[in-house]
Amino acid sequence: MSNYDSLHRQCRTLESLFDSKLTAYSRLASTITRNQDDIEASGSGERWKDIEAEVDELLQKLGEINDQLSGLSSDPDQPPSQSMLRAVQRHRDVYQDYVRELRRTKTNVQHALDQANLLSGVRNDIDAYKSSAADALLSERGHIDNSHQMTDDMLAQAYETRAEFGRQRSTISGINSRMAGVLNSMPGINNLVSMIKSRRRRDSIIIGVIIGLCLILLLTYIF
Repeated sequence: MSNYDSLHRQCRTLESLFDSKLTAYSRLASTITRNQDDIEASGSGERWKDIEAEVDELLQKLGEINDQLSGLSSDPDQPPSQSMLRAVQRHRDVYQDYVRELRRTKTNVQHALDQANLLSGVRNDIDAYKSSAADALLSERGHIDNSHQMTDDMLAQAYETRAEFGRQRSTISGINSRMAGVLNSMPGINNLVSMIKSRRRRDSIIIGVIIGLCLILLLTYIF
């Protein structure tokens, strides 16, 4: 009887502990479903593993105690009373309910974890896409800025070249103006240049006439 009483107390203690742990385990599934946070970042994965290990261990111990109670209830040397048989059967029924409840809760928790991981993966993919799109836009903007810088440099060079041509044109115009001024201030030079040109033209005419006469004489001598 004392052995039965000890097992009966242990069984009730384990049932109470298991019930509280199973409730916490069920709440974890609800928490994961509501928050939909990253499992690793929020620590839900570690809590889930710890609580699941605890409820598995409690259920295993509870099963062992129930097996021992069943063994006592079937001992022919010490036949149990009806109250003991009803208590053993009640513990056995509670244990079977706990097995079914734990199996259902595990399924719910696993479903919640899978859904949370899926949503977390989708969220990470979206963030990665946004990041890559932002990087692409920044890179494109960098290319555009470089193109604008090159265009500005080319325009600056063109403006500088134009300014240089303007300076050279002004210099040449100044030289021409000074030369014209010098020639205008010395009219004798213009006359000398005109005489030289007239003499060259006259010499050209004389040389042409002489060449023509020579050709006439040569043809006359031949024929």
